[in-house]
Amino acid sequence: MRRFQILAAAVLACLPAVDHLQAQAGPKKEGSETVARPRKKAGGEAEPTEEKIPSKFGKKKEAIPQEAPSFRTEVLTVSLDVAVLDNRGQFIPNIPRANFRVLEDNVPQQITGFEMGEAPMTVCMVIEFSNLFQQYWTETWYQTLTAAYGFLETLKPEDYVAVVAYDIRPEILSDFSTDKRAAYEAMSRLRIAAYSESNLFDAVTDVAQRMSDIEGRKAIVLISSGIDTFSKITFSKAREILQNAGVPIYAIGLMQALREWYDAYGMLGPIARLDFLQADNQLRTFAKETGGMAFFPRFYGEFPGIFRSISQALRNRYYITYQPSNTKRDGKFRRIKVELVNPATNEPLRITDERGRPIKYTIIAKSGYTAPREVE
Repeated sequence: MRRFQILAAAVLACLPAVDHLQAQAGPKKEGSETVARPRKKAGGEAEPTEEKIPSKFGKKKEAIPQEAPSFRTEVLTVSLDVAVLDNRGQFIPNIPRANFRVLEDNVPQQITGFEMGEAPMTVCMVIEFSNLFQQYWTETWYQTLTAAYGFLETLKPEDYVAVVAYDIRPEILSDFSTDKRAAYEAMSRLRIAAYSESNLFDAVTDVAQRMSDIEGRKAIVLISSGIDTFSKITFSKAREILQNAGVPIYAIGLMQALREWYDAYGMLGPIARLDFLQADNQLRTFAKETGGMAFFPRFYGEFPGIFRSISQALRNRYYITYQPSNTKRDGKFRRIKVELVNPATNEPLRITDERGRPIKYTIIAKSGYTAPREVE
């Protein structure tokens, strides 16, 4: 109890900053991001790096002007990574193609491609590491590192992982690699937080845009309080960028138990309480709209189950493609809904376990896409 009180007192020292989340940003650090790039041989061929792919991050994509075309093909094909999970977070396999129904703006679509399989993951861990909450040896500092190291332990040898930390700006600590030693070395740099800014929107959209051209199973594992203090872009703009990037976000919200403890003892002011509620909603929105999941653990014992759920959703998938019946190139957002139905009765599909008992299930898929804009 004494240790918890000491940790709580340390974190309390940073709470006044929460009531003034739009304060001026601190001084900027000098430096630049470093990403792995292939070396060139004399003949001009790229020399492969050992157990490392040539910088999947690449350069951040510039925003496309409204009048510019976003697609150049005549026929648009929409691809969906769909996971069906039971109430324990376990993937439900072997569901026939005929039981899937895809709706675009409530209009049924003709599925043109369907397959199920397991594939390696390409994951970027985006970790909030700000002096706002992650002060050295506070409870949130410890929880942040526990979640990050714990997730790394669940990765398989064939999985690619990169590590990005953010405060006033995102910093690439390690590029995508199957060598987990690089990720652990990157994590060792997370000791003393520098700035008291936590620019979530800038960081997560920057990473999503860099990952948008990566093929295969990819995702962002976001370990964050959900608070944004001084980002250049707004929440609505961040949502638009994330929806178009096509990278699912699996968010782990920090400080849940600590916030409840402060609130129970009247130590959390009304402004801070609203800010944290908004932060949770932001994480849920990012996860839902990109086809990911959001978790808000109150106990350390919840982490293993969270990591299993993320792994089940990412490794196993149903891959569905269709060509939209709406062929207008108007640049508007099209909403997607994936359902499981009984084709004979057109009613929701009933899935049972080995004992014949019904299973509650969840369908994980992205919520939509932005249609191409006609070339003028």
